[in-house]
Amino acid sequence: MSDTALKETWNQKSTTVLSDLNPIQKPHLIIGLAAAIILFISIVAAAGWTQGIIFVIGLALGVTLLHARFGFTSAFRRLMSVGNVQGLQAHMVMLAVASTLFAIILATGFSFTGVKPAGYVSPVGVSVLFGAFLFGIGMQLGNGCASGTLYSLGGGSSSMILTLIAFVAGSVLGAYNLPFWTQEMPSLPAISLATSTGLGYFGAWVLQMVVFALIYWICVAIARKKNPPMMKPLPTIPGWKKVFRGSWPLMAAGIVLALLNALTLTVRGNPWGITSAFALWGAKALMGMGVDVQSWGYFAGEKGAALHQTVLADSTSVLNIGVILGAFISASLQGTFKPGKIKAGVAGASIIGGILMGYGARLAFGCNIGAYFGGIASFSLHGWVWMVMAMLGTFFALFLRPLFGLKNPKPNDSIC
Repeated sequence: MSDTALKETWNQKSTTVLSDLNPIQKPHLIIGLAAAIILFISIVAAAGWTQGIIFVIGLALGVTLLHARFGFTSAFRRLMSVGNVQGLQAHMVMLAVASTLFAIILATGFSFTGVKPAGYVSPVGVSVLFGAFLFGIGMQLGNGCASGTLYSLGGGSSSMILTLIAFVAGSVLGAYNLPFWTQEMPSLPAISLATSTGLGYFGAWVLQMVVFALIYWICVAIARKKNPPMMKPLPTIPGWKKVFRGSWPLMAAGIVLALLNALTLTVRGNPWGITSAFALWGAKALMGMGVDVQSWGYFAGEKGAALHQTVLADSTSVLNIGVILGAFISASLQGTFKPGKIKAGVAGASIIGGILMGYGARLAFGCNIGAYFGGIASFSLHGWVWMVMAMLGTFFALFLRPLFGLKNPKPNDSIC
């Protein structure tokens, strides 16, 4: 494609561009598909068909995330550094669709499995303020949020191995310290815009639609005023083949993610989540070394019971495994699974970022998925607070990233 055509594509704010793709990595694809089949059979055998369906949803989430390189970290960074709003606009569309579906599901109690659906509605206190701020810093240093860590790892990013290990460690530390933050620090109760305000789900839905539209309009105004560099468009191909091989537009991926999150809610009774599984994985590892993690307040009740079960029985763990494997299969189809060396600065940032995200996610009752995506879609005030504090953490992290050799987008860049 000519430079003129590319510029026209950028001016149209497209996130994809027609281009030749890499050959399919057939050996990788065969391994990925075989692993998916084996895991599906193992999950159904260990925990039943519902858990198997949740695994398939995880695969679909991983495919969607990688096909569009759907980012939360990059969206916040581009916004705070140069005023690029494409990512945040996609978030608003995703949240609007998810809120609409969640309102119907939560108001009617609709479920495919008989499990009563419940959204993520958490208290708003110092723990959320501090935790989300830490998470905002961590995801910019680690170059990936919770979902980004999983799909980038599956897509071949070597540094995400370090980020994930550190993420697990930070989650365990956050679980250990959580009683202090929730019991000793000031906090408001859990506030639902639907059930705590008298608005009901329809009233809360109308309110959030207005807020989404307002944020979207502000994004348009920022873009017109700043004329920021556009995102580098991802290569795609015409026709139906792009569904399997080409990159997907951000907006389309946002809608698919919203549909999959709503499906998750109707199947397992809770929205999509990620980081509680990291705390479980780390705690199981500590148990194997003789640490009495069951005495921690965080592992009281059902969380404690999960310590004695296979991780295949934990729906969040199954979703996470599905996201990683789905991304691997998607990368194999696109021919982009090419792990590389990890630079020292990137390694240090990945470890620090992972620890901050893990610790912050536990304090804030979730990450960019459980608190931001799932929280706002569930009409929880804490989801909106999380968004603001993570944005502030992102802004602070822009000054830290260069210390590790990480680059920030600049206003005079042609693309970012």
